[in-house]
Amino acid sequence: MSAGAPVGGGCRSAPVLKERGQREVFCGLTGIIWLHRKMQDAFFLVVGSRTCAHLLQSAAGVMIFAEPRFATAILEEGDLAGLNDAHDELDREVARLLERRPDIRQLFLVGSCPSEVIKLDLSRAAERLTETYAPKVRVLNYSGSGIETTFTQGEDACLASMVPVLPATEARELLVVGALPDVVEDQMLSLLRDIGVETVRCLPARSMEAGIAVGPNTVFALTQPFLGDTCAALERRGARHIAAPFPFGEAGTTAWLRAIADEFGLSDAAFAAATDAPRARAARAVAQAAEHLAGRTVFFFPDSQLEIPLARFLTRECGMTALEVGSPFIHNAIVGPDLDLMEAGPVISEGQDVDLQLERARALRPDLTVCGLGLANPLEAEGLTTKWAIELVFTPVHFYEQAGDLAGLFSRPLRRKGLISSLSGRLEAAE
Repeated sequence: MSAGAPVGGGCRSAPVLKERGQREVFCGLTGIIWLHRKMQDAFFLVVGSRTCAHLLQSAAGVMIFAEPRFATAILEEGDLAGLNDAHDELDREVARLLERRPDIRQLFLVGSCPSEVIKLDLSRAAERLTETYAPKVRVLNYSGSGIETTFTQGEDACLASMVPVLPATEARELLVVGALPDVVEDQMLSLLRDIGVETVRCLPARSMEAGIAVGPNTVFALTQPFLGDTCAALERRGARHIAAPFPFGEAGTTAWLRAIADEFGLSDAAFAAATDAPRARAARAVAQAAEHLAGRTVFFFPDSQLEIPLARFLTRECGMTALEVGSPFIHNAIVGPDLDLMEAGPVISEGQDVDLQLERARALRPDLTVCGLGLANPLEAEGLTTKWAIELVFTPVHFYEQAGDLAGLFSRPLRRKGLISSLSGRLEAAE
């Protein structure tokens, strides 16, 4: 399918159902699990409770004898009651950490629900510790608390905290923003080189020595739709956002690359030479998985902020019909290009009142429901087929080579349900 506007018009101007009520959200601290793998010289010190530590250990599956690049500075009862000076305690923990781990170049102090409740000023702590350990170690802070945010906003807060301290530059450069698995990032950089983009930087970089700088001649493209604060921080530094659909599937990837090529005035011949072969591979892979998706309906609960680009992919490239596309937050400047390419029809909702949304899902009985872990099992018990939204964040899904895998993540639950129904039917017939 082409990346042109849908015949029936897009969804950018569609009314948005805004809900504010009980939400089902996952903790923003989980972003550390992919960020600590990406930034090889960084360490994430969560200032929180034992519950925070258990969450991270469980999410990461870290063996007890491993040396991960994250830890928790445990707030004990005395800290929470104000009996101890939490700043002195934190300084001691940081000193012990940096003495034991001299390889650390970037230290993130990550706020959690407990540290926010007792109003521990981690920004002041980061400034004080930077004065102590600079220039060898850069100390930054951000909040990963799940009190008011969804779980992918942990990455957004982390990257946004890095932008103000990036060096200034006058060079015209492309900055690609959003954490990607190394193999996917390498594929992306190869594609950008092949279409003719000379200098590309990535935020986050694999190390602090990557030479990332930002200025009025910097243009940036997002790979993740949940980076609203990072986008705003870069614009405050004078950088300009290249608006584009997100690189999910063949059409999304092509449109994302095309927007960058147009920004740099690159030739159509170079673009075609670089993209024709991977486009064809991606289209074949998506078509194979889409055999199980075409004509089916899908309902998105708000979870990761990936919902709008994924709904565009499923409806435009896989032949599905979206009934409702819910997202925790909708930034029109960021996801607008994806809304433009989505056929009018689905309810577009922002925020959540989980009871009301469950009522709508039960009434519509979609073929596939994309939701968080807390809703999946109850909905499965009611006969609805579900896909865990969190899996779409932890799995490589961007760009051409992952397009078939992305479609497969959605087709697999439907195929499994079909196989189970078929097997049940044969067993009943045999009896």
